[in-house]
Amino acid sequence: MNDAPTPAAYRVLARKYRPATFADLIGQDAMVRTISNGLATGRIPQAWILTGVRGVGKTTTARILARALNYELADGSVTGPTVDMPLLGIHCQTIMESRHLDVIEMDAASHNSVEDVRAINEAVRYAPVSARYKVYILDEVHMLSGAAFNALLKTLEEPPPHAKFVFATTEIRKVPITVLSRCQRFDLRRVDAALLVRHLQGVAGKEAIAAEPEALALIARAAEGSVRDALSLLDQAIAHAAGAVRVEDVRGMLGLADRARVIDLFEALMRADLARALEELRDQYDSGADPAMVLGDLAEFTHFVTRIKIVPALADDVSLTEVERTRGRTFAAKLSMRVLARTWQMLLRGIAEVEAAGRPVAAAEMVLVRIAYAADLPTPDEVIRSLGEGTPSPQSLLRGGGGNGGGAVAVTPAVPAAPLMEAPRGVPRGARASAPAVAVEMASNEPVTQGAEAGAPTRVLRGFEALVALAAEKRDLAIKSALERDVRLVRFEDGRLEIGLEPSAAKTLTGELSKKLGEWTGRRWMVIVSAERGVPSLRAQAQMRKAELKDGVRGDPLVQAVLARFPGAEIVDVRPPAGAPTVADETAAETDRVDEEP
Repeated sequence: MNDAPTPAAYRVLARKYRPATFADLIGQDAMVRTISNGLATGRIPQAWILTGVRGVGKTTTARILARALNYELADGSVTGPTVDMPLLGIHCQTIMESRHLDVIEMDAASHNSVEDVRAINEAVRYAPVSARYKVYILDEVHMLSGAAFNALLKTLEEPPPHAKFVFATTEIRKVPITVLSRCQRFDLRRVDAALLVRHLQGVAGKEAIAAEPEALALIARAAEGSVRDALSLLDQAIAHAAGAVRVEDVRGMLGLADRARVIDLFEALMRADLARALEELRDQYDSGADPAMVLGDLAEFTHFVTRIKIVPALADDVSLTEVERTRGRTFAAKLSMRVLARTWQMLLRGIAEVEAAGRPVAAAEMVLVRIAYAADLPTPDEVIRSLGEGTPSPQSLLRGGGGNGGGAVAVTPAVPAAPLMEAPRGVPRGARASAPAVAVEMASNEPVTQGAEAGAPTRVLRGFEALVALAAEKRDLAIKSALERDVRLVRFEDGRLEIGLEPSAAKTLTGELSKKLGEWTGRRWMVIVSAERGVPSLRAQAQMRKAELKDGVRGDPLVQAVLARFPGAEIVDVRPPAGAPTVADETAAETDRVDEEP
């Protein structure tokens, strides 16, 4: 028979070092101050709601709050709720172990029906068995059904004096506003990485475990502000390393690449040293690093360098390694914000591609190829700016400076790159431009006709463009759009409009035109649908002019050099320089000359 003592059951670090008092909570100073002041002054609400990401201490805070509400010592020296709990009270141990009769914990994810809430409403009427308050802790309260929330409202608003409610949730937006308005709300923050590192150092010291600061920094970053996740990862790292926690073991456990090697890869990309970058990626991949994780680390370091460039003091964070701090400052001083922002965007797209690819490492290599080639490209604005300085040399076009590796180029020529499109033969002079800026004059010396608007002076329209401008002036956007899009002009005379219609034209368009023209000009108009084809619509003419302008600009040697320098780029628009005559100006001037002819 073996009389050896049975070893005590092992408790994971996340449970072993769970806070027992408000003083043990880390990173939640604002909440602790508010609750402390409320208990000290007797301003105790009937309900609290705690929200935050997983592992920041919502359920733990609820238990500490229940302990503070019911804190009593055997000698009777404490007579009311308090946050000062230096010793274990008569209720503390059972509350912290979730087995006190008067502190009822309920998981709303599995007890979310209206019957469960009705049971609470029935039980809440009875006084506590031994404690000062009966406390109901509902975890993941957002999982309650709509009927359950409604059943809880009345009790929640006017509970008996001996009952208090504490709710916890990770999805505060799913909790009805009617419930939120009856609770005192606390948003538990993610714990800062530097504070989390110090907490992990304290836990490692209590466990007599040697841990490298850089290893703890990796764990803190991986936990993303969650204390429970950080302690679980530390527990795993201790078991993984079978003793001392070293940075190499943590990297292997988390599947992370060496931070210094990630920085080397970043430097190779910024220098456009593609061969070195691909070699570094393959080495990390052969060492067990996940390609998506490598790109994620690159994106994280890019974000870090960008933050240092904006706020240099951020480099003093204790959760960072010395290599990150030193080289991060160097990159922040040398790289422009434009280069960093472009690299960040390309990495974000690349991570999604790698995660969806059948061969992740090949996809990651192609992402690096794009970034490395883009690092030596000038930006479109730099190239276009050089066009205004005269004919650039090939060297000036090939200057580096960081820009997008493709995209669209909007060209502003110094002179019109192509002649303006002439109207087709047989087109009335008034129908050659789509600009609505053609003059619409008041003919006040003309006799007033008793047309559609009695007492209104007549208007003389000098062309089809004047009709479009009149529709714009009257703010009739439907008629203006129809004139530009659906109407092909055949003949235009003052008082008579002969048109062809596009298939998209409304059937009532001619009647509407006749009516509107009569109202606007003070005379009757005849609108006739002709069998002749007529000229293209104003919108079609504008598209033809734009296409011809693009063709003219595309033939310019300077523009060809720009397009060759930016593979995949295209001309999306051609704009005349400031002060140059526009199509509308030339059309209006030509119309004036026609009107002056005898």
